Amino acid sequence: MAIDNNNPLEQENNPDRNGSNGEANNPSTRRRKKPRRDGKGSNTQANNTKSAGPKTRRGGKGNQALATQASSNTAAVDPNLMLGDSAEDAAAYAEGGIKAIGDQRIIPFMKIEKPMAIISLLLVIGSIIAIAVNGLNLGLDFTGGVSADVRYEQPAEQADVVNALADNGFDDAVVQYLGTRQELLIRLPPQSDNVDGLNTSLSKALALPNNNVEISNVNIIGSQVGNEIYLNSVMALALALACMLGYVALRFQFKLALGAVLSLFHDAIVTIGVFALFGFPFDLTVLAAILALIGYSLNDTIVVYDRIRENFRRVRGITPVQTIDLSLTETLRRTIMTISTVLLVVLAMLFLGGDGLYWFSVALFIGLLAGTYSSTYIASSIPLAMGLSRDDFIVKVKPEFEEEIVTFNDPKMFEQD
Repeated sequence: MAIDNNNPLEQENNPDRNGSNGEANNPSTRRRKKPRRDGKGSNTQANNTKSAGPKTRRGGKGNQALATQASSNTAAVDPNLMLGDSAEDAAAYAEGGIKAIGDQRIIPFMKIEKPMAIISLLLVIGSIIAIAVNGLNLGLDFTGGVSADVRYEQPAEQADVVNALADNGFDDAVVQYLGTRQELLIRLPPQSDNVDGLNTSLSKALALPNNNVEISNVNIIGSQVGNEIYLNSVMALALALACMLGYVALRFQFKLALGAVLSLFHDAIVTIGVFALFGFPFDLTVLAAILALIGYSLNDTIVVYDRIRENFRRVRGITPVQTIDLSLTETLRRTIMTISTVLLVVLAMLFLGGDGLYWFSVALFIGLLAGTYSSTYIASSIPLAMGLSRDDFIVKVKPEFEEEIVTFNDPKMFEQD
């Protein structure tokens, strides 16, 4: 072909049968080793021009034809991809919106926004009913009881200590290690107020074969102290949510702050509702798990909010729903990696942490499952329902800083002398 015969690069790179290059056989096709002084006609540019398409008599017509063909291919929409989509989605896809923006394919999270909102509402209502009807199985930290610090000469197993106490009439005992397997913390339900008699009974009950025990401290916690701890716990949860509301409102926007707080309330109330429904013991370790869950869920929500704000400022020509979907798609990989690593630690504590960390791990496990989808749907759908738009994130010029346009209508200014 004419293009192949006139291509100096192809002749140079393809030696003939005699082992010599085409450049040696045809001296007229010698390549220019250096570009021209005016910068035009370099070897790379010539190669790109010839490999781009067929040679034309006048350079502008071929490029215009290619540009026209490319634009027509870009504007064309595959009808098979539009099957099953609504009219709004089809129109958005024709503009390059809901299916993909650039090379980023968007997952339509907000398509199931209403079903997830209904599920979340049912979970919250069910949790409130379970708390009101069944109540919480409050632990010794809230109801009061006996707390004793004991030390064995040799390492002791928690199960052996619990069985020894149960055989001597001390039921529902909670045994935890204090640093080593020789020092233990024992908590019992309310007993008699006679401390001396209680020490004697505990010393007899805690005696293990070939392992002497020493009781260092015995504390009797009254019900009044337990009630104060319970009220302080409720106030701590309320104060944490109020601080989160103020932080997100100052850091982002009030619409996002309200969505974040409702999402955190959802996570906390669902976790407490599960404990009330199944009668799991609720003590200070479970309360610590809920407070830790609030911090984790807020961190995940802040990451999504930061990407939402960035995309509202950066990407134009798409609807707020598409902006939310784009932001959730971009943070999906980070969310999966974070929840996977945290769940590995929680499951390790659940199965290997012993009785002291068991209910703490259960509370975290329930809260992580609820917090993952709440950060995706509740925290994002509530601001969207409140009318979240690009105007909430752009900086508007105040009227006093706008320039005034002064016009002179005096006809004498244009009179010539």
